[in-house]
Amino acid sequence: MSAISELTSLRRTRAKTAAERQQQRKENGRDNKAGYLFLLPWLVGLVVITIGPMCASLYLSFTDYNLLQPPKWAGLANFREMLHDTRLHQSLKVTFIYVFVGVPLQLALALVIALALDKGMKGLSFYRSIFYLPSMLGGSVAIAVLWRQIFGTDGLINQALRLVGINAHTGWVSDPSYALGTIIILHIWTFGSPMVIFLAGLRQIPTMYYEAAAVDGARRWARFSKITMPLLSPIVFFNLVLQIIGAFQSFTQAFVVSGGTGGPSDSTLFYTLYLYNRGFANLQMGYASAMAWVLLVIIGAFTAINFFASKYWVFYDD
Repeated sequence: MSAISELTSLRRTRAKTAAERQQQRKENGRDNKAGYLFLLPWLVGLVVITIGPMCASLYLSFTDYNLLQPPKWAGLANFREMLHDTRLHQSLKVTFIYVFVGVPLQLALALVIALALDKGMKGLSFYRSIFYLPSMLGGSVAIAVLWRQIFGTDGLINQALRLVGINAHTGWVSDPSYALGTIIILHIWTFGSPMVIFLAGLRQIPTMYYEAAAVDGARRWARFSKITMPLLSPIVFFNLVLQIIGAFQSFTQAFVVSGGTGGPSDSTLFYTLYLYNRGFANLQMGYASAMAWVLLVIIGAFTAINFFASKYWVFYDD
């Protein structure tokens, strides 16, 4: 009888366990449905705003499309035209100069300011907000217009030079030799965002390392090069990747300063500005779509190179 009772009890336990599992699956299913319901707006936005336009752009890059007539399949014609487009080559040159000069100088200035603010001065929150403000305004049309006036023939820069006896009659933004430099200066001026990230990283470095180095007699440069930079290298890498991606996509500054032409003499013809002109000014949307995908490949290549090279200079404190 005891064996029969045990068998019956085991069957009841198994049935109860199966019922509990089924109930748990139902509850998990309800939780999943609720989760998908909350994710639905984001999923719709991802498909409609991001994935859908990207797929459409990829298709249009292989077509001849002028926005007024249905697109006509052109195969690789747009990409072959790029090989002989001298203005596109000039736009790549201008963009690479802007990225390779502007990004390192911006990050260097951001790091210097962050090191100064990390010393624990009074009113740190105020200074941090003031230094961050250019990053919020630097990409605006208003600041670009102001920048054009500052570096104009009768702008603030030339007025300041005349006060010290230098008669500068050249409009910096109208001179091909200096026009790109003024936009690079504007980019450097927007150092607030990487500065805040650097400052947060500096605050995470344990002070015991500096105390031990001071006991060993390490000088300031030795502490900076042997402690600060290695421990801050992940932050430097993070800022570097973000700023390179952002610099390749810069558009507003060049558009406003040059009046949308990329002048003078295509000296400020950014890649994105030329893409805009081909797509919306010349109604060559197929060619512009092809340019957009080339830009995506360029940004992806630089990002991949940065990640590959990071293993040689980025150190993680495990």
